[in-house]
Amino acid sequence: MRDIGVAGPGRGPCAPVVGHGCLARGDTKPSAAEDKTACGLGQNCRMRFWLIFLLMVCAAPARAAHGYALWGDLKYPPGFAHFDYVNPAAPKGGELRMVSNLRYSTFDKYNPFTMKGAAPAYLGDLLFETLLTGSMDETASAYGLLAESVEVAADRMSATFRLRAEARFHNGEPVQGADVKHSYETLTGPHAAPGYASMLQEVAGLEVLDARTVRFRFRQPQRELPLTVGGMPIFSRAWGRQADGRAKRFDEIVTDTPIGSGPYRIGPVAFGRDITYVRDPQYWGRHLNVNQGAYNFERITINIYKDNTARLEAMKAGEFDFMTVYSAGDWARRINGKLFDQGVLAKAEMPHQLPAGFQSYVLNTRRPLLQDVRVRQALDLALDYEWMNRRMFYGGYARVQDLFGNTRCAASGSPGPEELAWLTPWRGQVPEAVFGPMYTPPMTEDGGQGHSLRQNLRLARQLLADAGWTYRAGALRNARDEPLVLEYMDSKEVGVRTVASWMRNLEKLGIRLRFVSVDFALYQQRLDKFDYDIITLNFPGTYNPGQAMQELFGSQRVDVEGAANYAGVRSPAVDALVTALTRARSLAELLPVCRALDRVIMHSHYLIPQWRLASHRIVYNQKRLAYQRPMPPYADAQAWLMFAWWSIGS
Repeated sequence: MRDIGVAGPGRGPCAPVVGHGCLARGDTKPSAAEDKTACGLGQNCRMRFWLIFLLMVCAAPARAAHGYALWGDLKYPPGFAHFDYVNPAAPKGGELRMVSNLRYSTFDKYNPFTMKGAAPAYLGDLLFETLLTGSMDETASAYGLLAESVEVAADRMSATFRLRAEARFHNGEPVQGADVKHSYETLTGPHAAPGYASMLQEVAGLEVLDARTVRFRFRQPQRELPLTVGGMPIFSRAWGRQADGRAKRFDEIVTDTPIGSGPYRIGPVAFGRDITYVRDPQYWGRHLNVNQGAYNFERITINIYKDNTARLEAMKAGEFDFMTVYSAGDWARRINGKLFDQGVLAKAEMPHQLPAGFQSYVLNTRRPLLQDVRVRQALDLALDYEWMNRRMFYGGYARVQDLFGNTRCAASGSPGPEELAWLTPWRGQVPEAVFGPMYTPPMTEDGGQGHSLRQNLRLARQLLADAGWTYRAGALRNARDEPLVLEYMDSKEVGVRTVASWMRNLEKLGIRLRFVSVDFALYQQRLDKFDYDIITLNFPGTYNPGQAMQELFGSQRVDVEGAANYAGVRSPAVDALVTALTRARSLAELLPVCRALDRVIMHSHYLIPQWRLASHRIVYNQKRLAYQRPMPPYADAQAWLMFAWWSIGS
């Protein structure tokens, strides 16, 4: 289903960064050495897309209506016929064969909302629905799905949703207010992935007013909360109920067939390997305007491959119909072959208008060796991006600059009076650099400006000396004679190619960076426990930062296993700025706060920015698939595929 405000196949709040694959844990796109897409936004795909939704949409007060918009009006009026980017006459039928977007090469559960284990790709998005659903051609809008209307109180302290009378779960039971309450209480309880409780922490409670009406009460009048709860996945109270009527504990619901309300059900399964979703011919929402021209494939089969090489060869052999390519090397040199020459497979670069996001090396400041900002800045100075882009990426990428690239929230130049009003109270508790020019990633002569690599390394050496590190006995050592040895953890052996030049540059400073490759199951486990020094994550961009920033950078859950503060940020200044973000009442109030936050995070060097691509690079079988042109500007490629494309061949 489709995520609110972005392009997710799902309906709820969660998704663009990282393509439609989830990040960090199981939510990561398949990546090649130069393109890491483990986005650290949540416990699983469903959680990730909720976070992404929140990164993309935030809402202001509204009357009872068919939808909800940020700061302004909805694009689509009441009673609209269909979204502009679908073909309402698209034929139904055929099979879509896809490759899994997840790093892991197996799955062991059907519950995408718990922390342990791995659920199949897209299960949470195709089987479960939400009260509201997003649009792929707007940045901050949501329309009724399970709910026929939403009403936000004038004081913004509550939101009331009226459920559609025709809404049904897969077992034929109506979707009722009690199911919404059950879903809310379950997701915020101790047996669900902790990210859900974090995202819903500002919800004071939920009241079932009648069988079809629920009211969420809020602790604060935060602009995004109506969309946060509107994007919460809803499941049946009967899911996990045993023959004797007793309900299983939520984390004990593992392979029980999900009871959702979405357009697809689970079909044939080679458990742990491949899965097929089958369109429900009795799907209750097939006549809704938000679903016209959508969910056209009779079957969606997800194939899982052990590694990127196997995936590439299967694609060139025509074993599946669609693939998003994240590797510049693959795109430039390896996406070719007989089926391309015959016109069966086609390559396409599709520009989008999604925010830049902030794919980065993440430095875990829980580790003593990384707690000094000067050490983290020195690591940043040793990365020669210009050399990497020219030699390894075929010049195909632009450098990530900050948290909010390609949006109005991005800070630039020196802070103005409104930003200083937010920053000045924290003077002495944030790097002094935040009061000067905005952070820009170090550059080298290869980029045509900035210092040379040699000059950057000299500056790094001075920062390390100021932090108490001196070179002796063959290594950089501190006062306790500890060498500066760090570990870069990845789940793919090929990842060493990307960091090799960085490792060589750090050796010149006396720093040893060890590359450690682990299988993805262990990677997830260590990620959940924050057992790493440095990792790569691809964080989604956002036009309207809010509650998701709390999950990424807030200190409240910094030590909660499975939470998403991967850098270990523990800053009163960041906490205060994130709170101010969520409470902004207008765009004019929001912008100086998010720009101040941008400065604090980037000048604190929790992240070393990597690179980004301003288009979707896709390969598809043009003999089997068709789509409505043009691509919606804010769509995730795989979400758009599953929602709006259709079959034209067998």
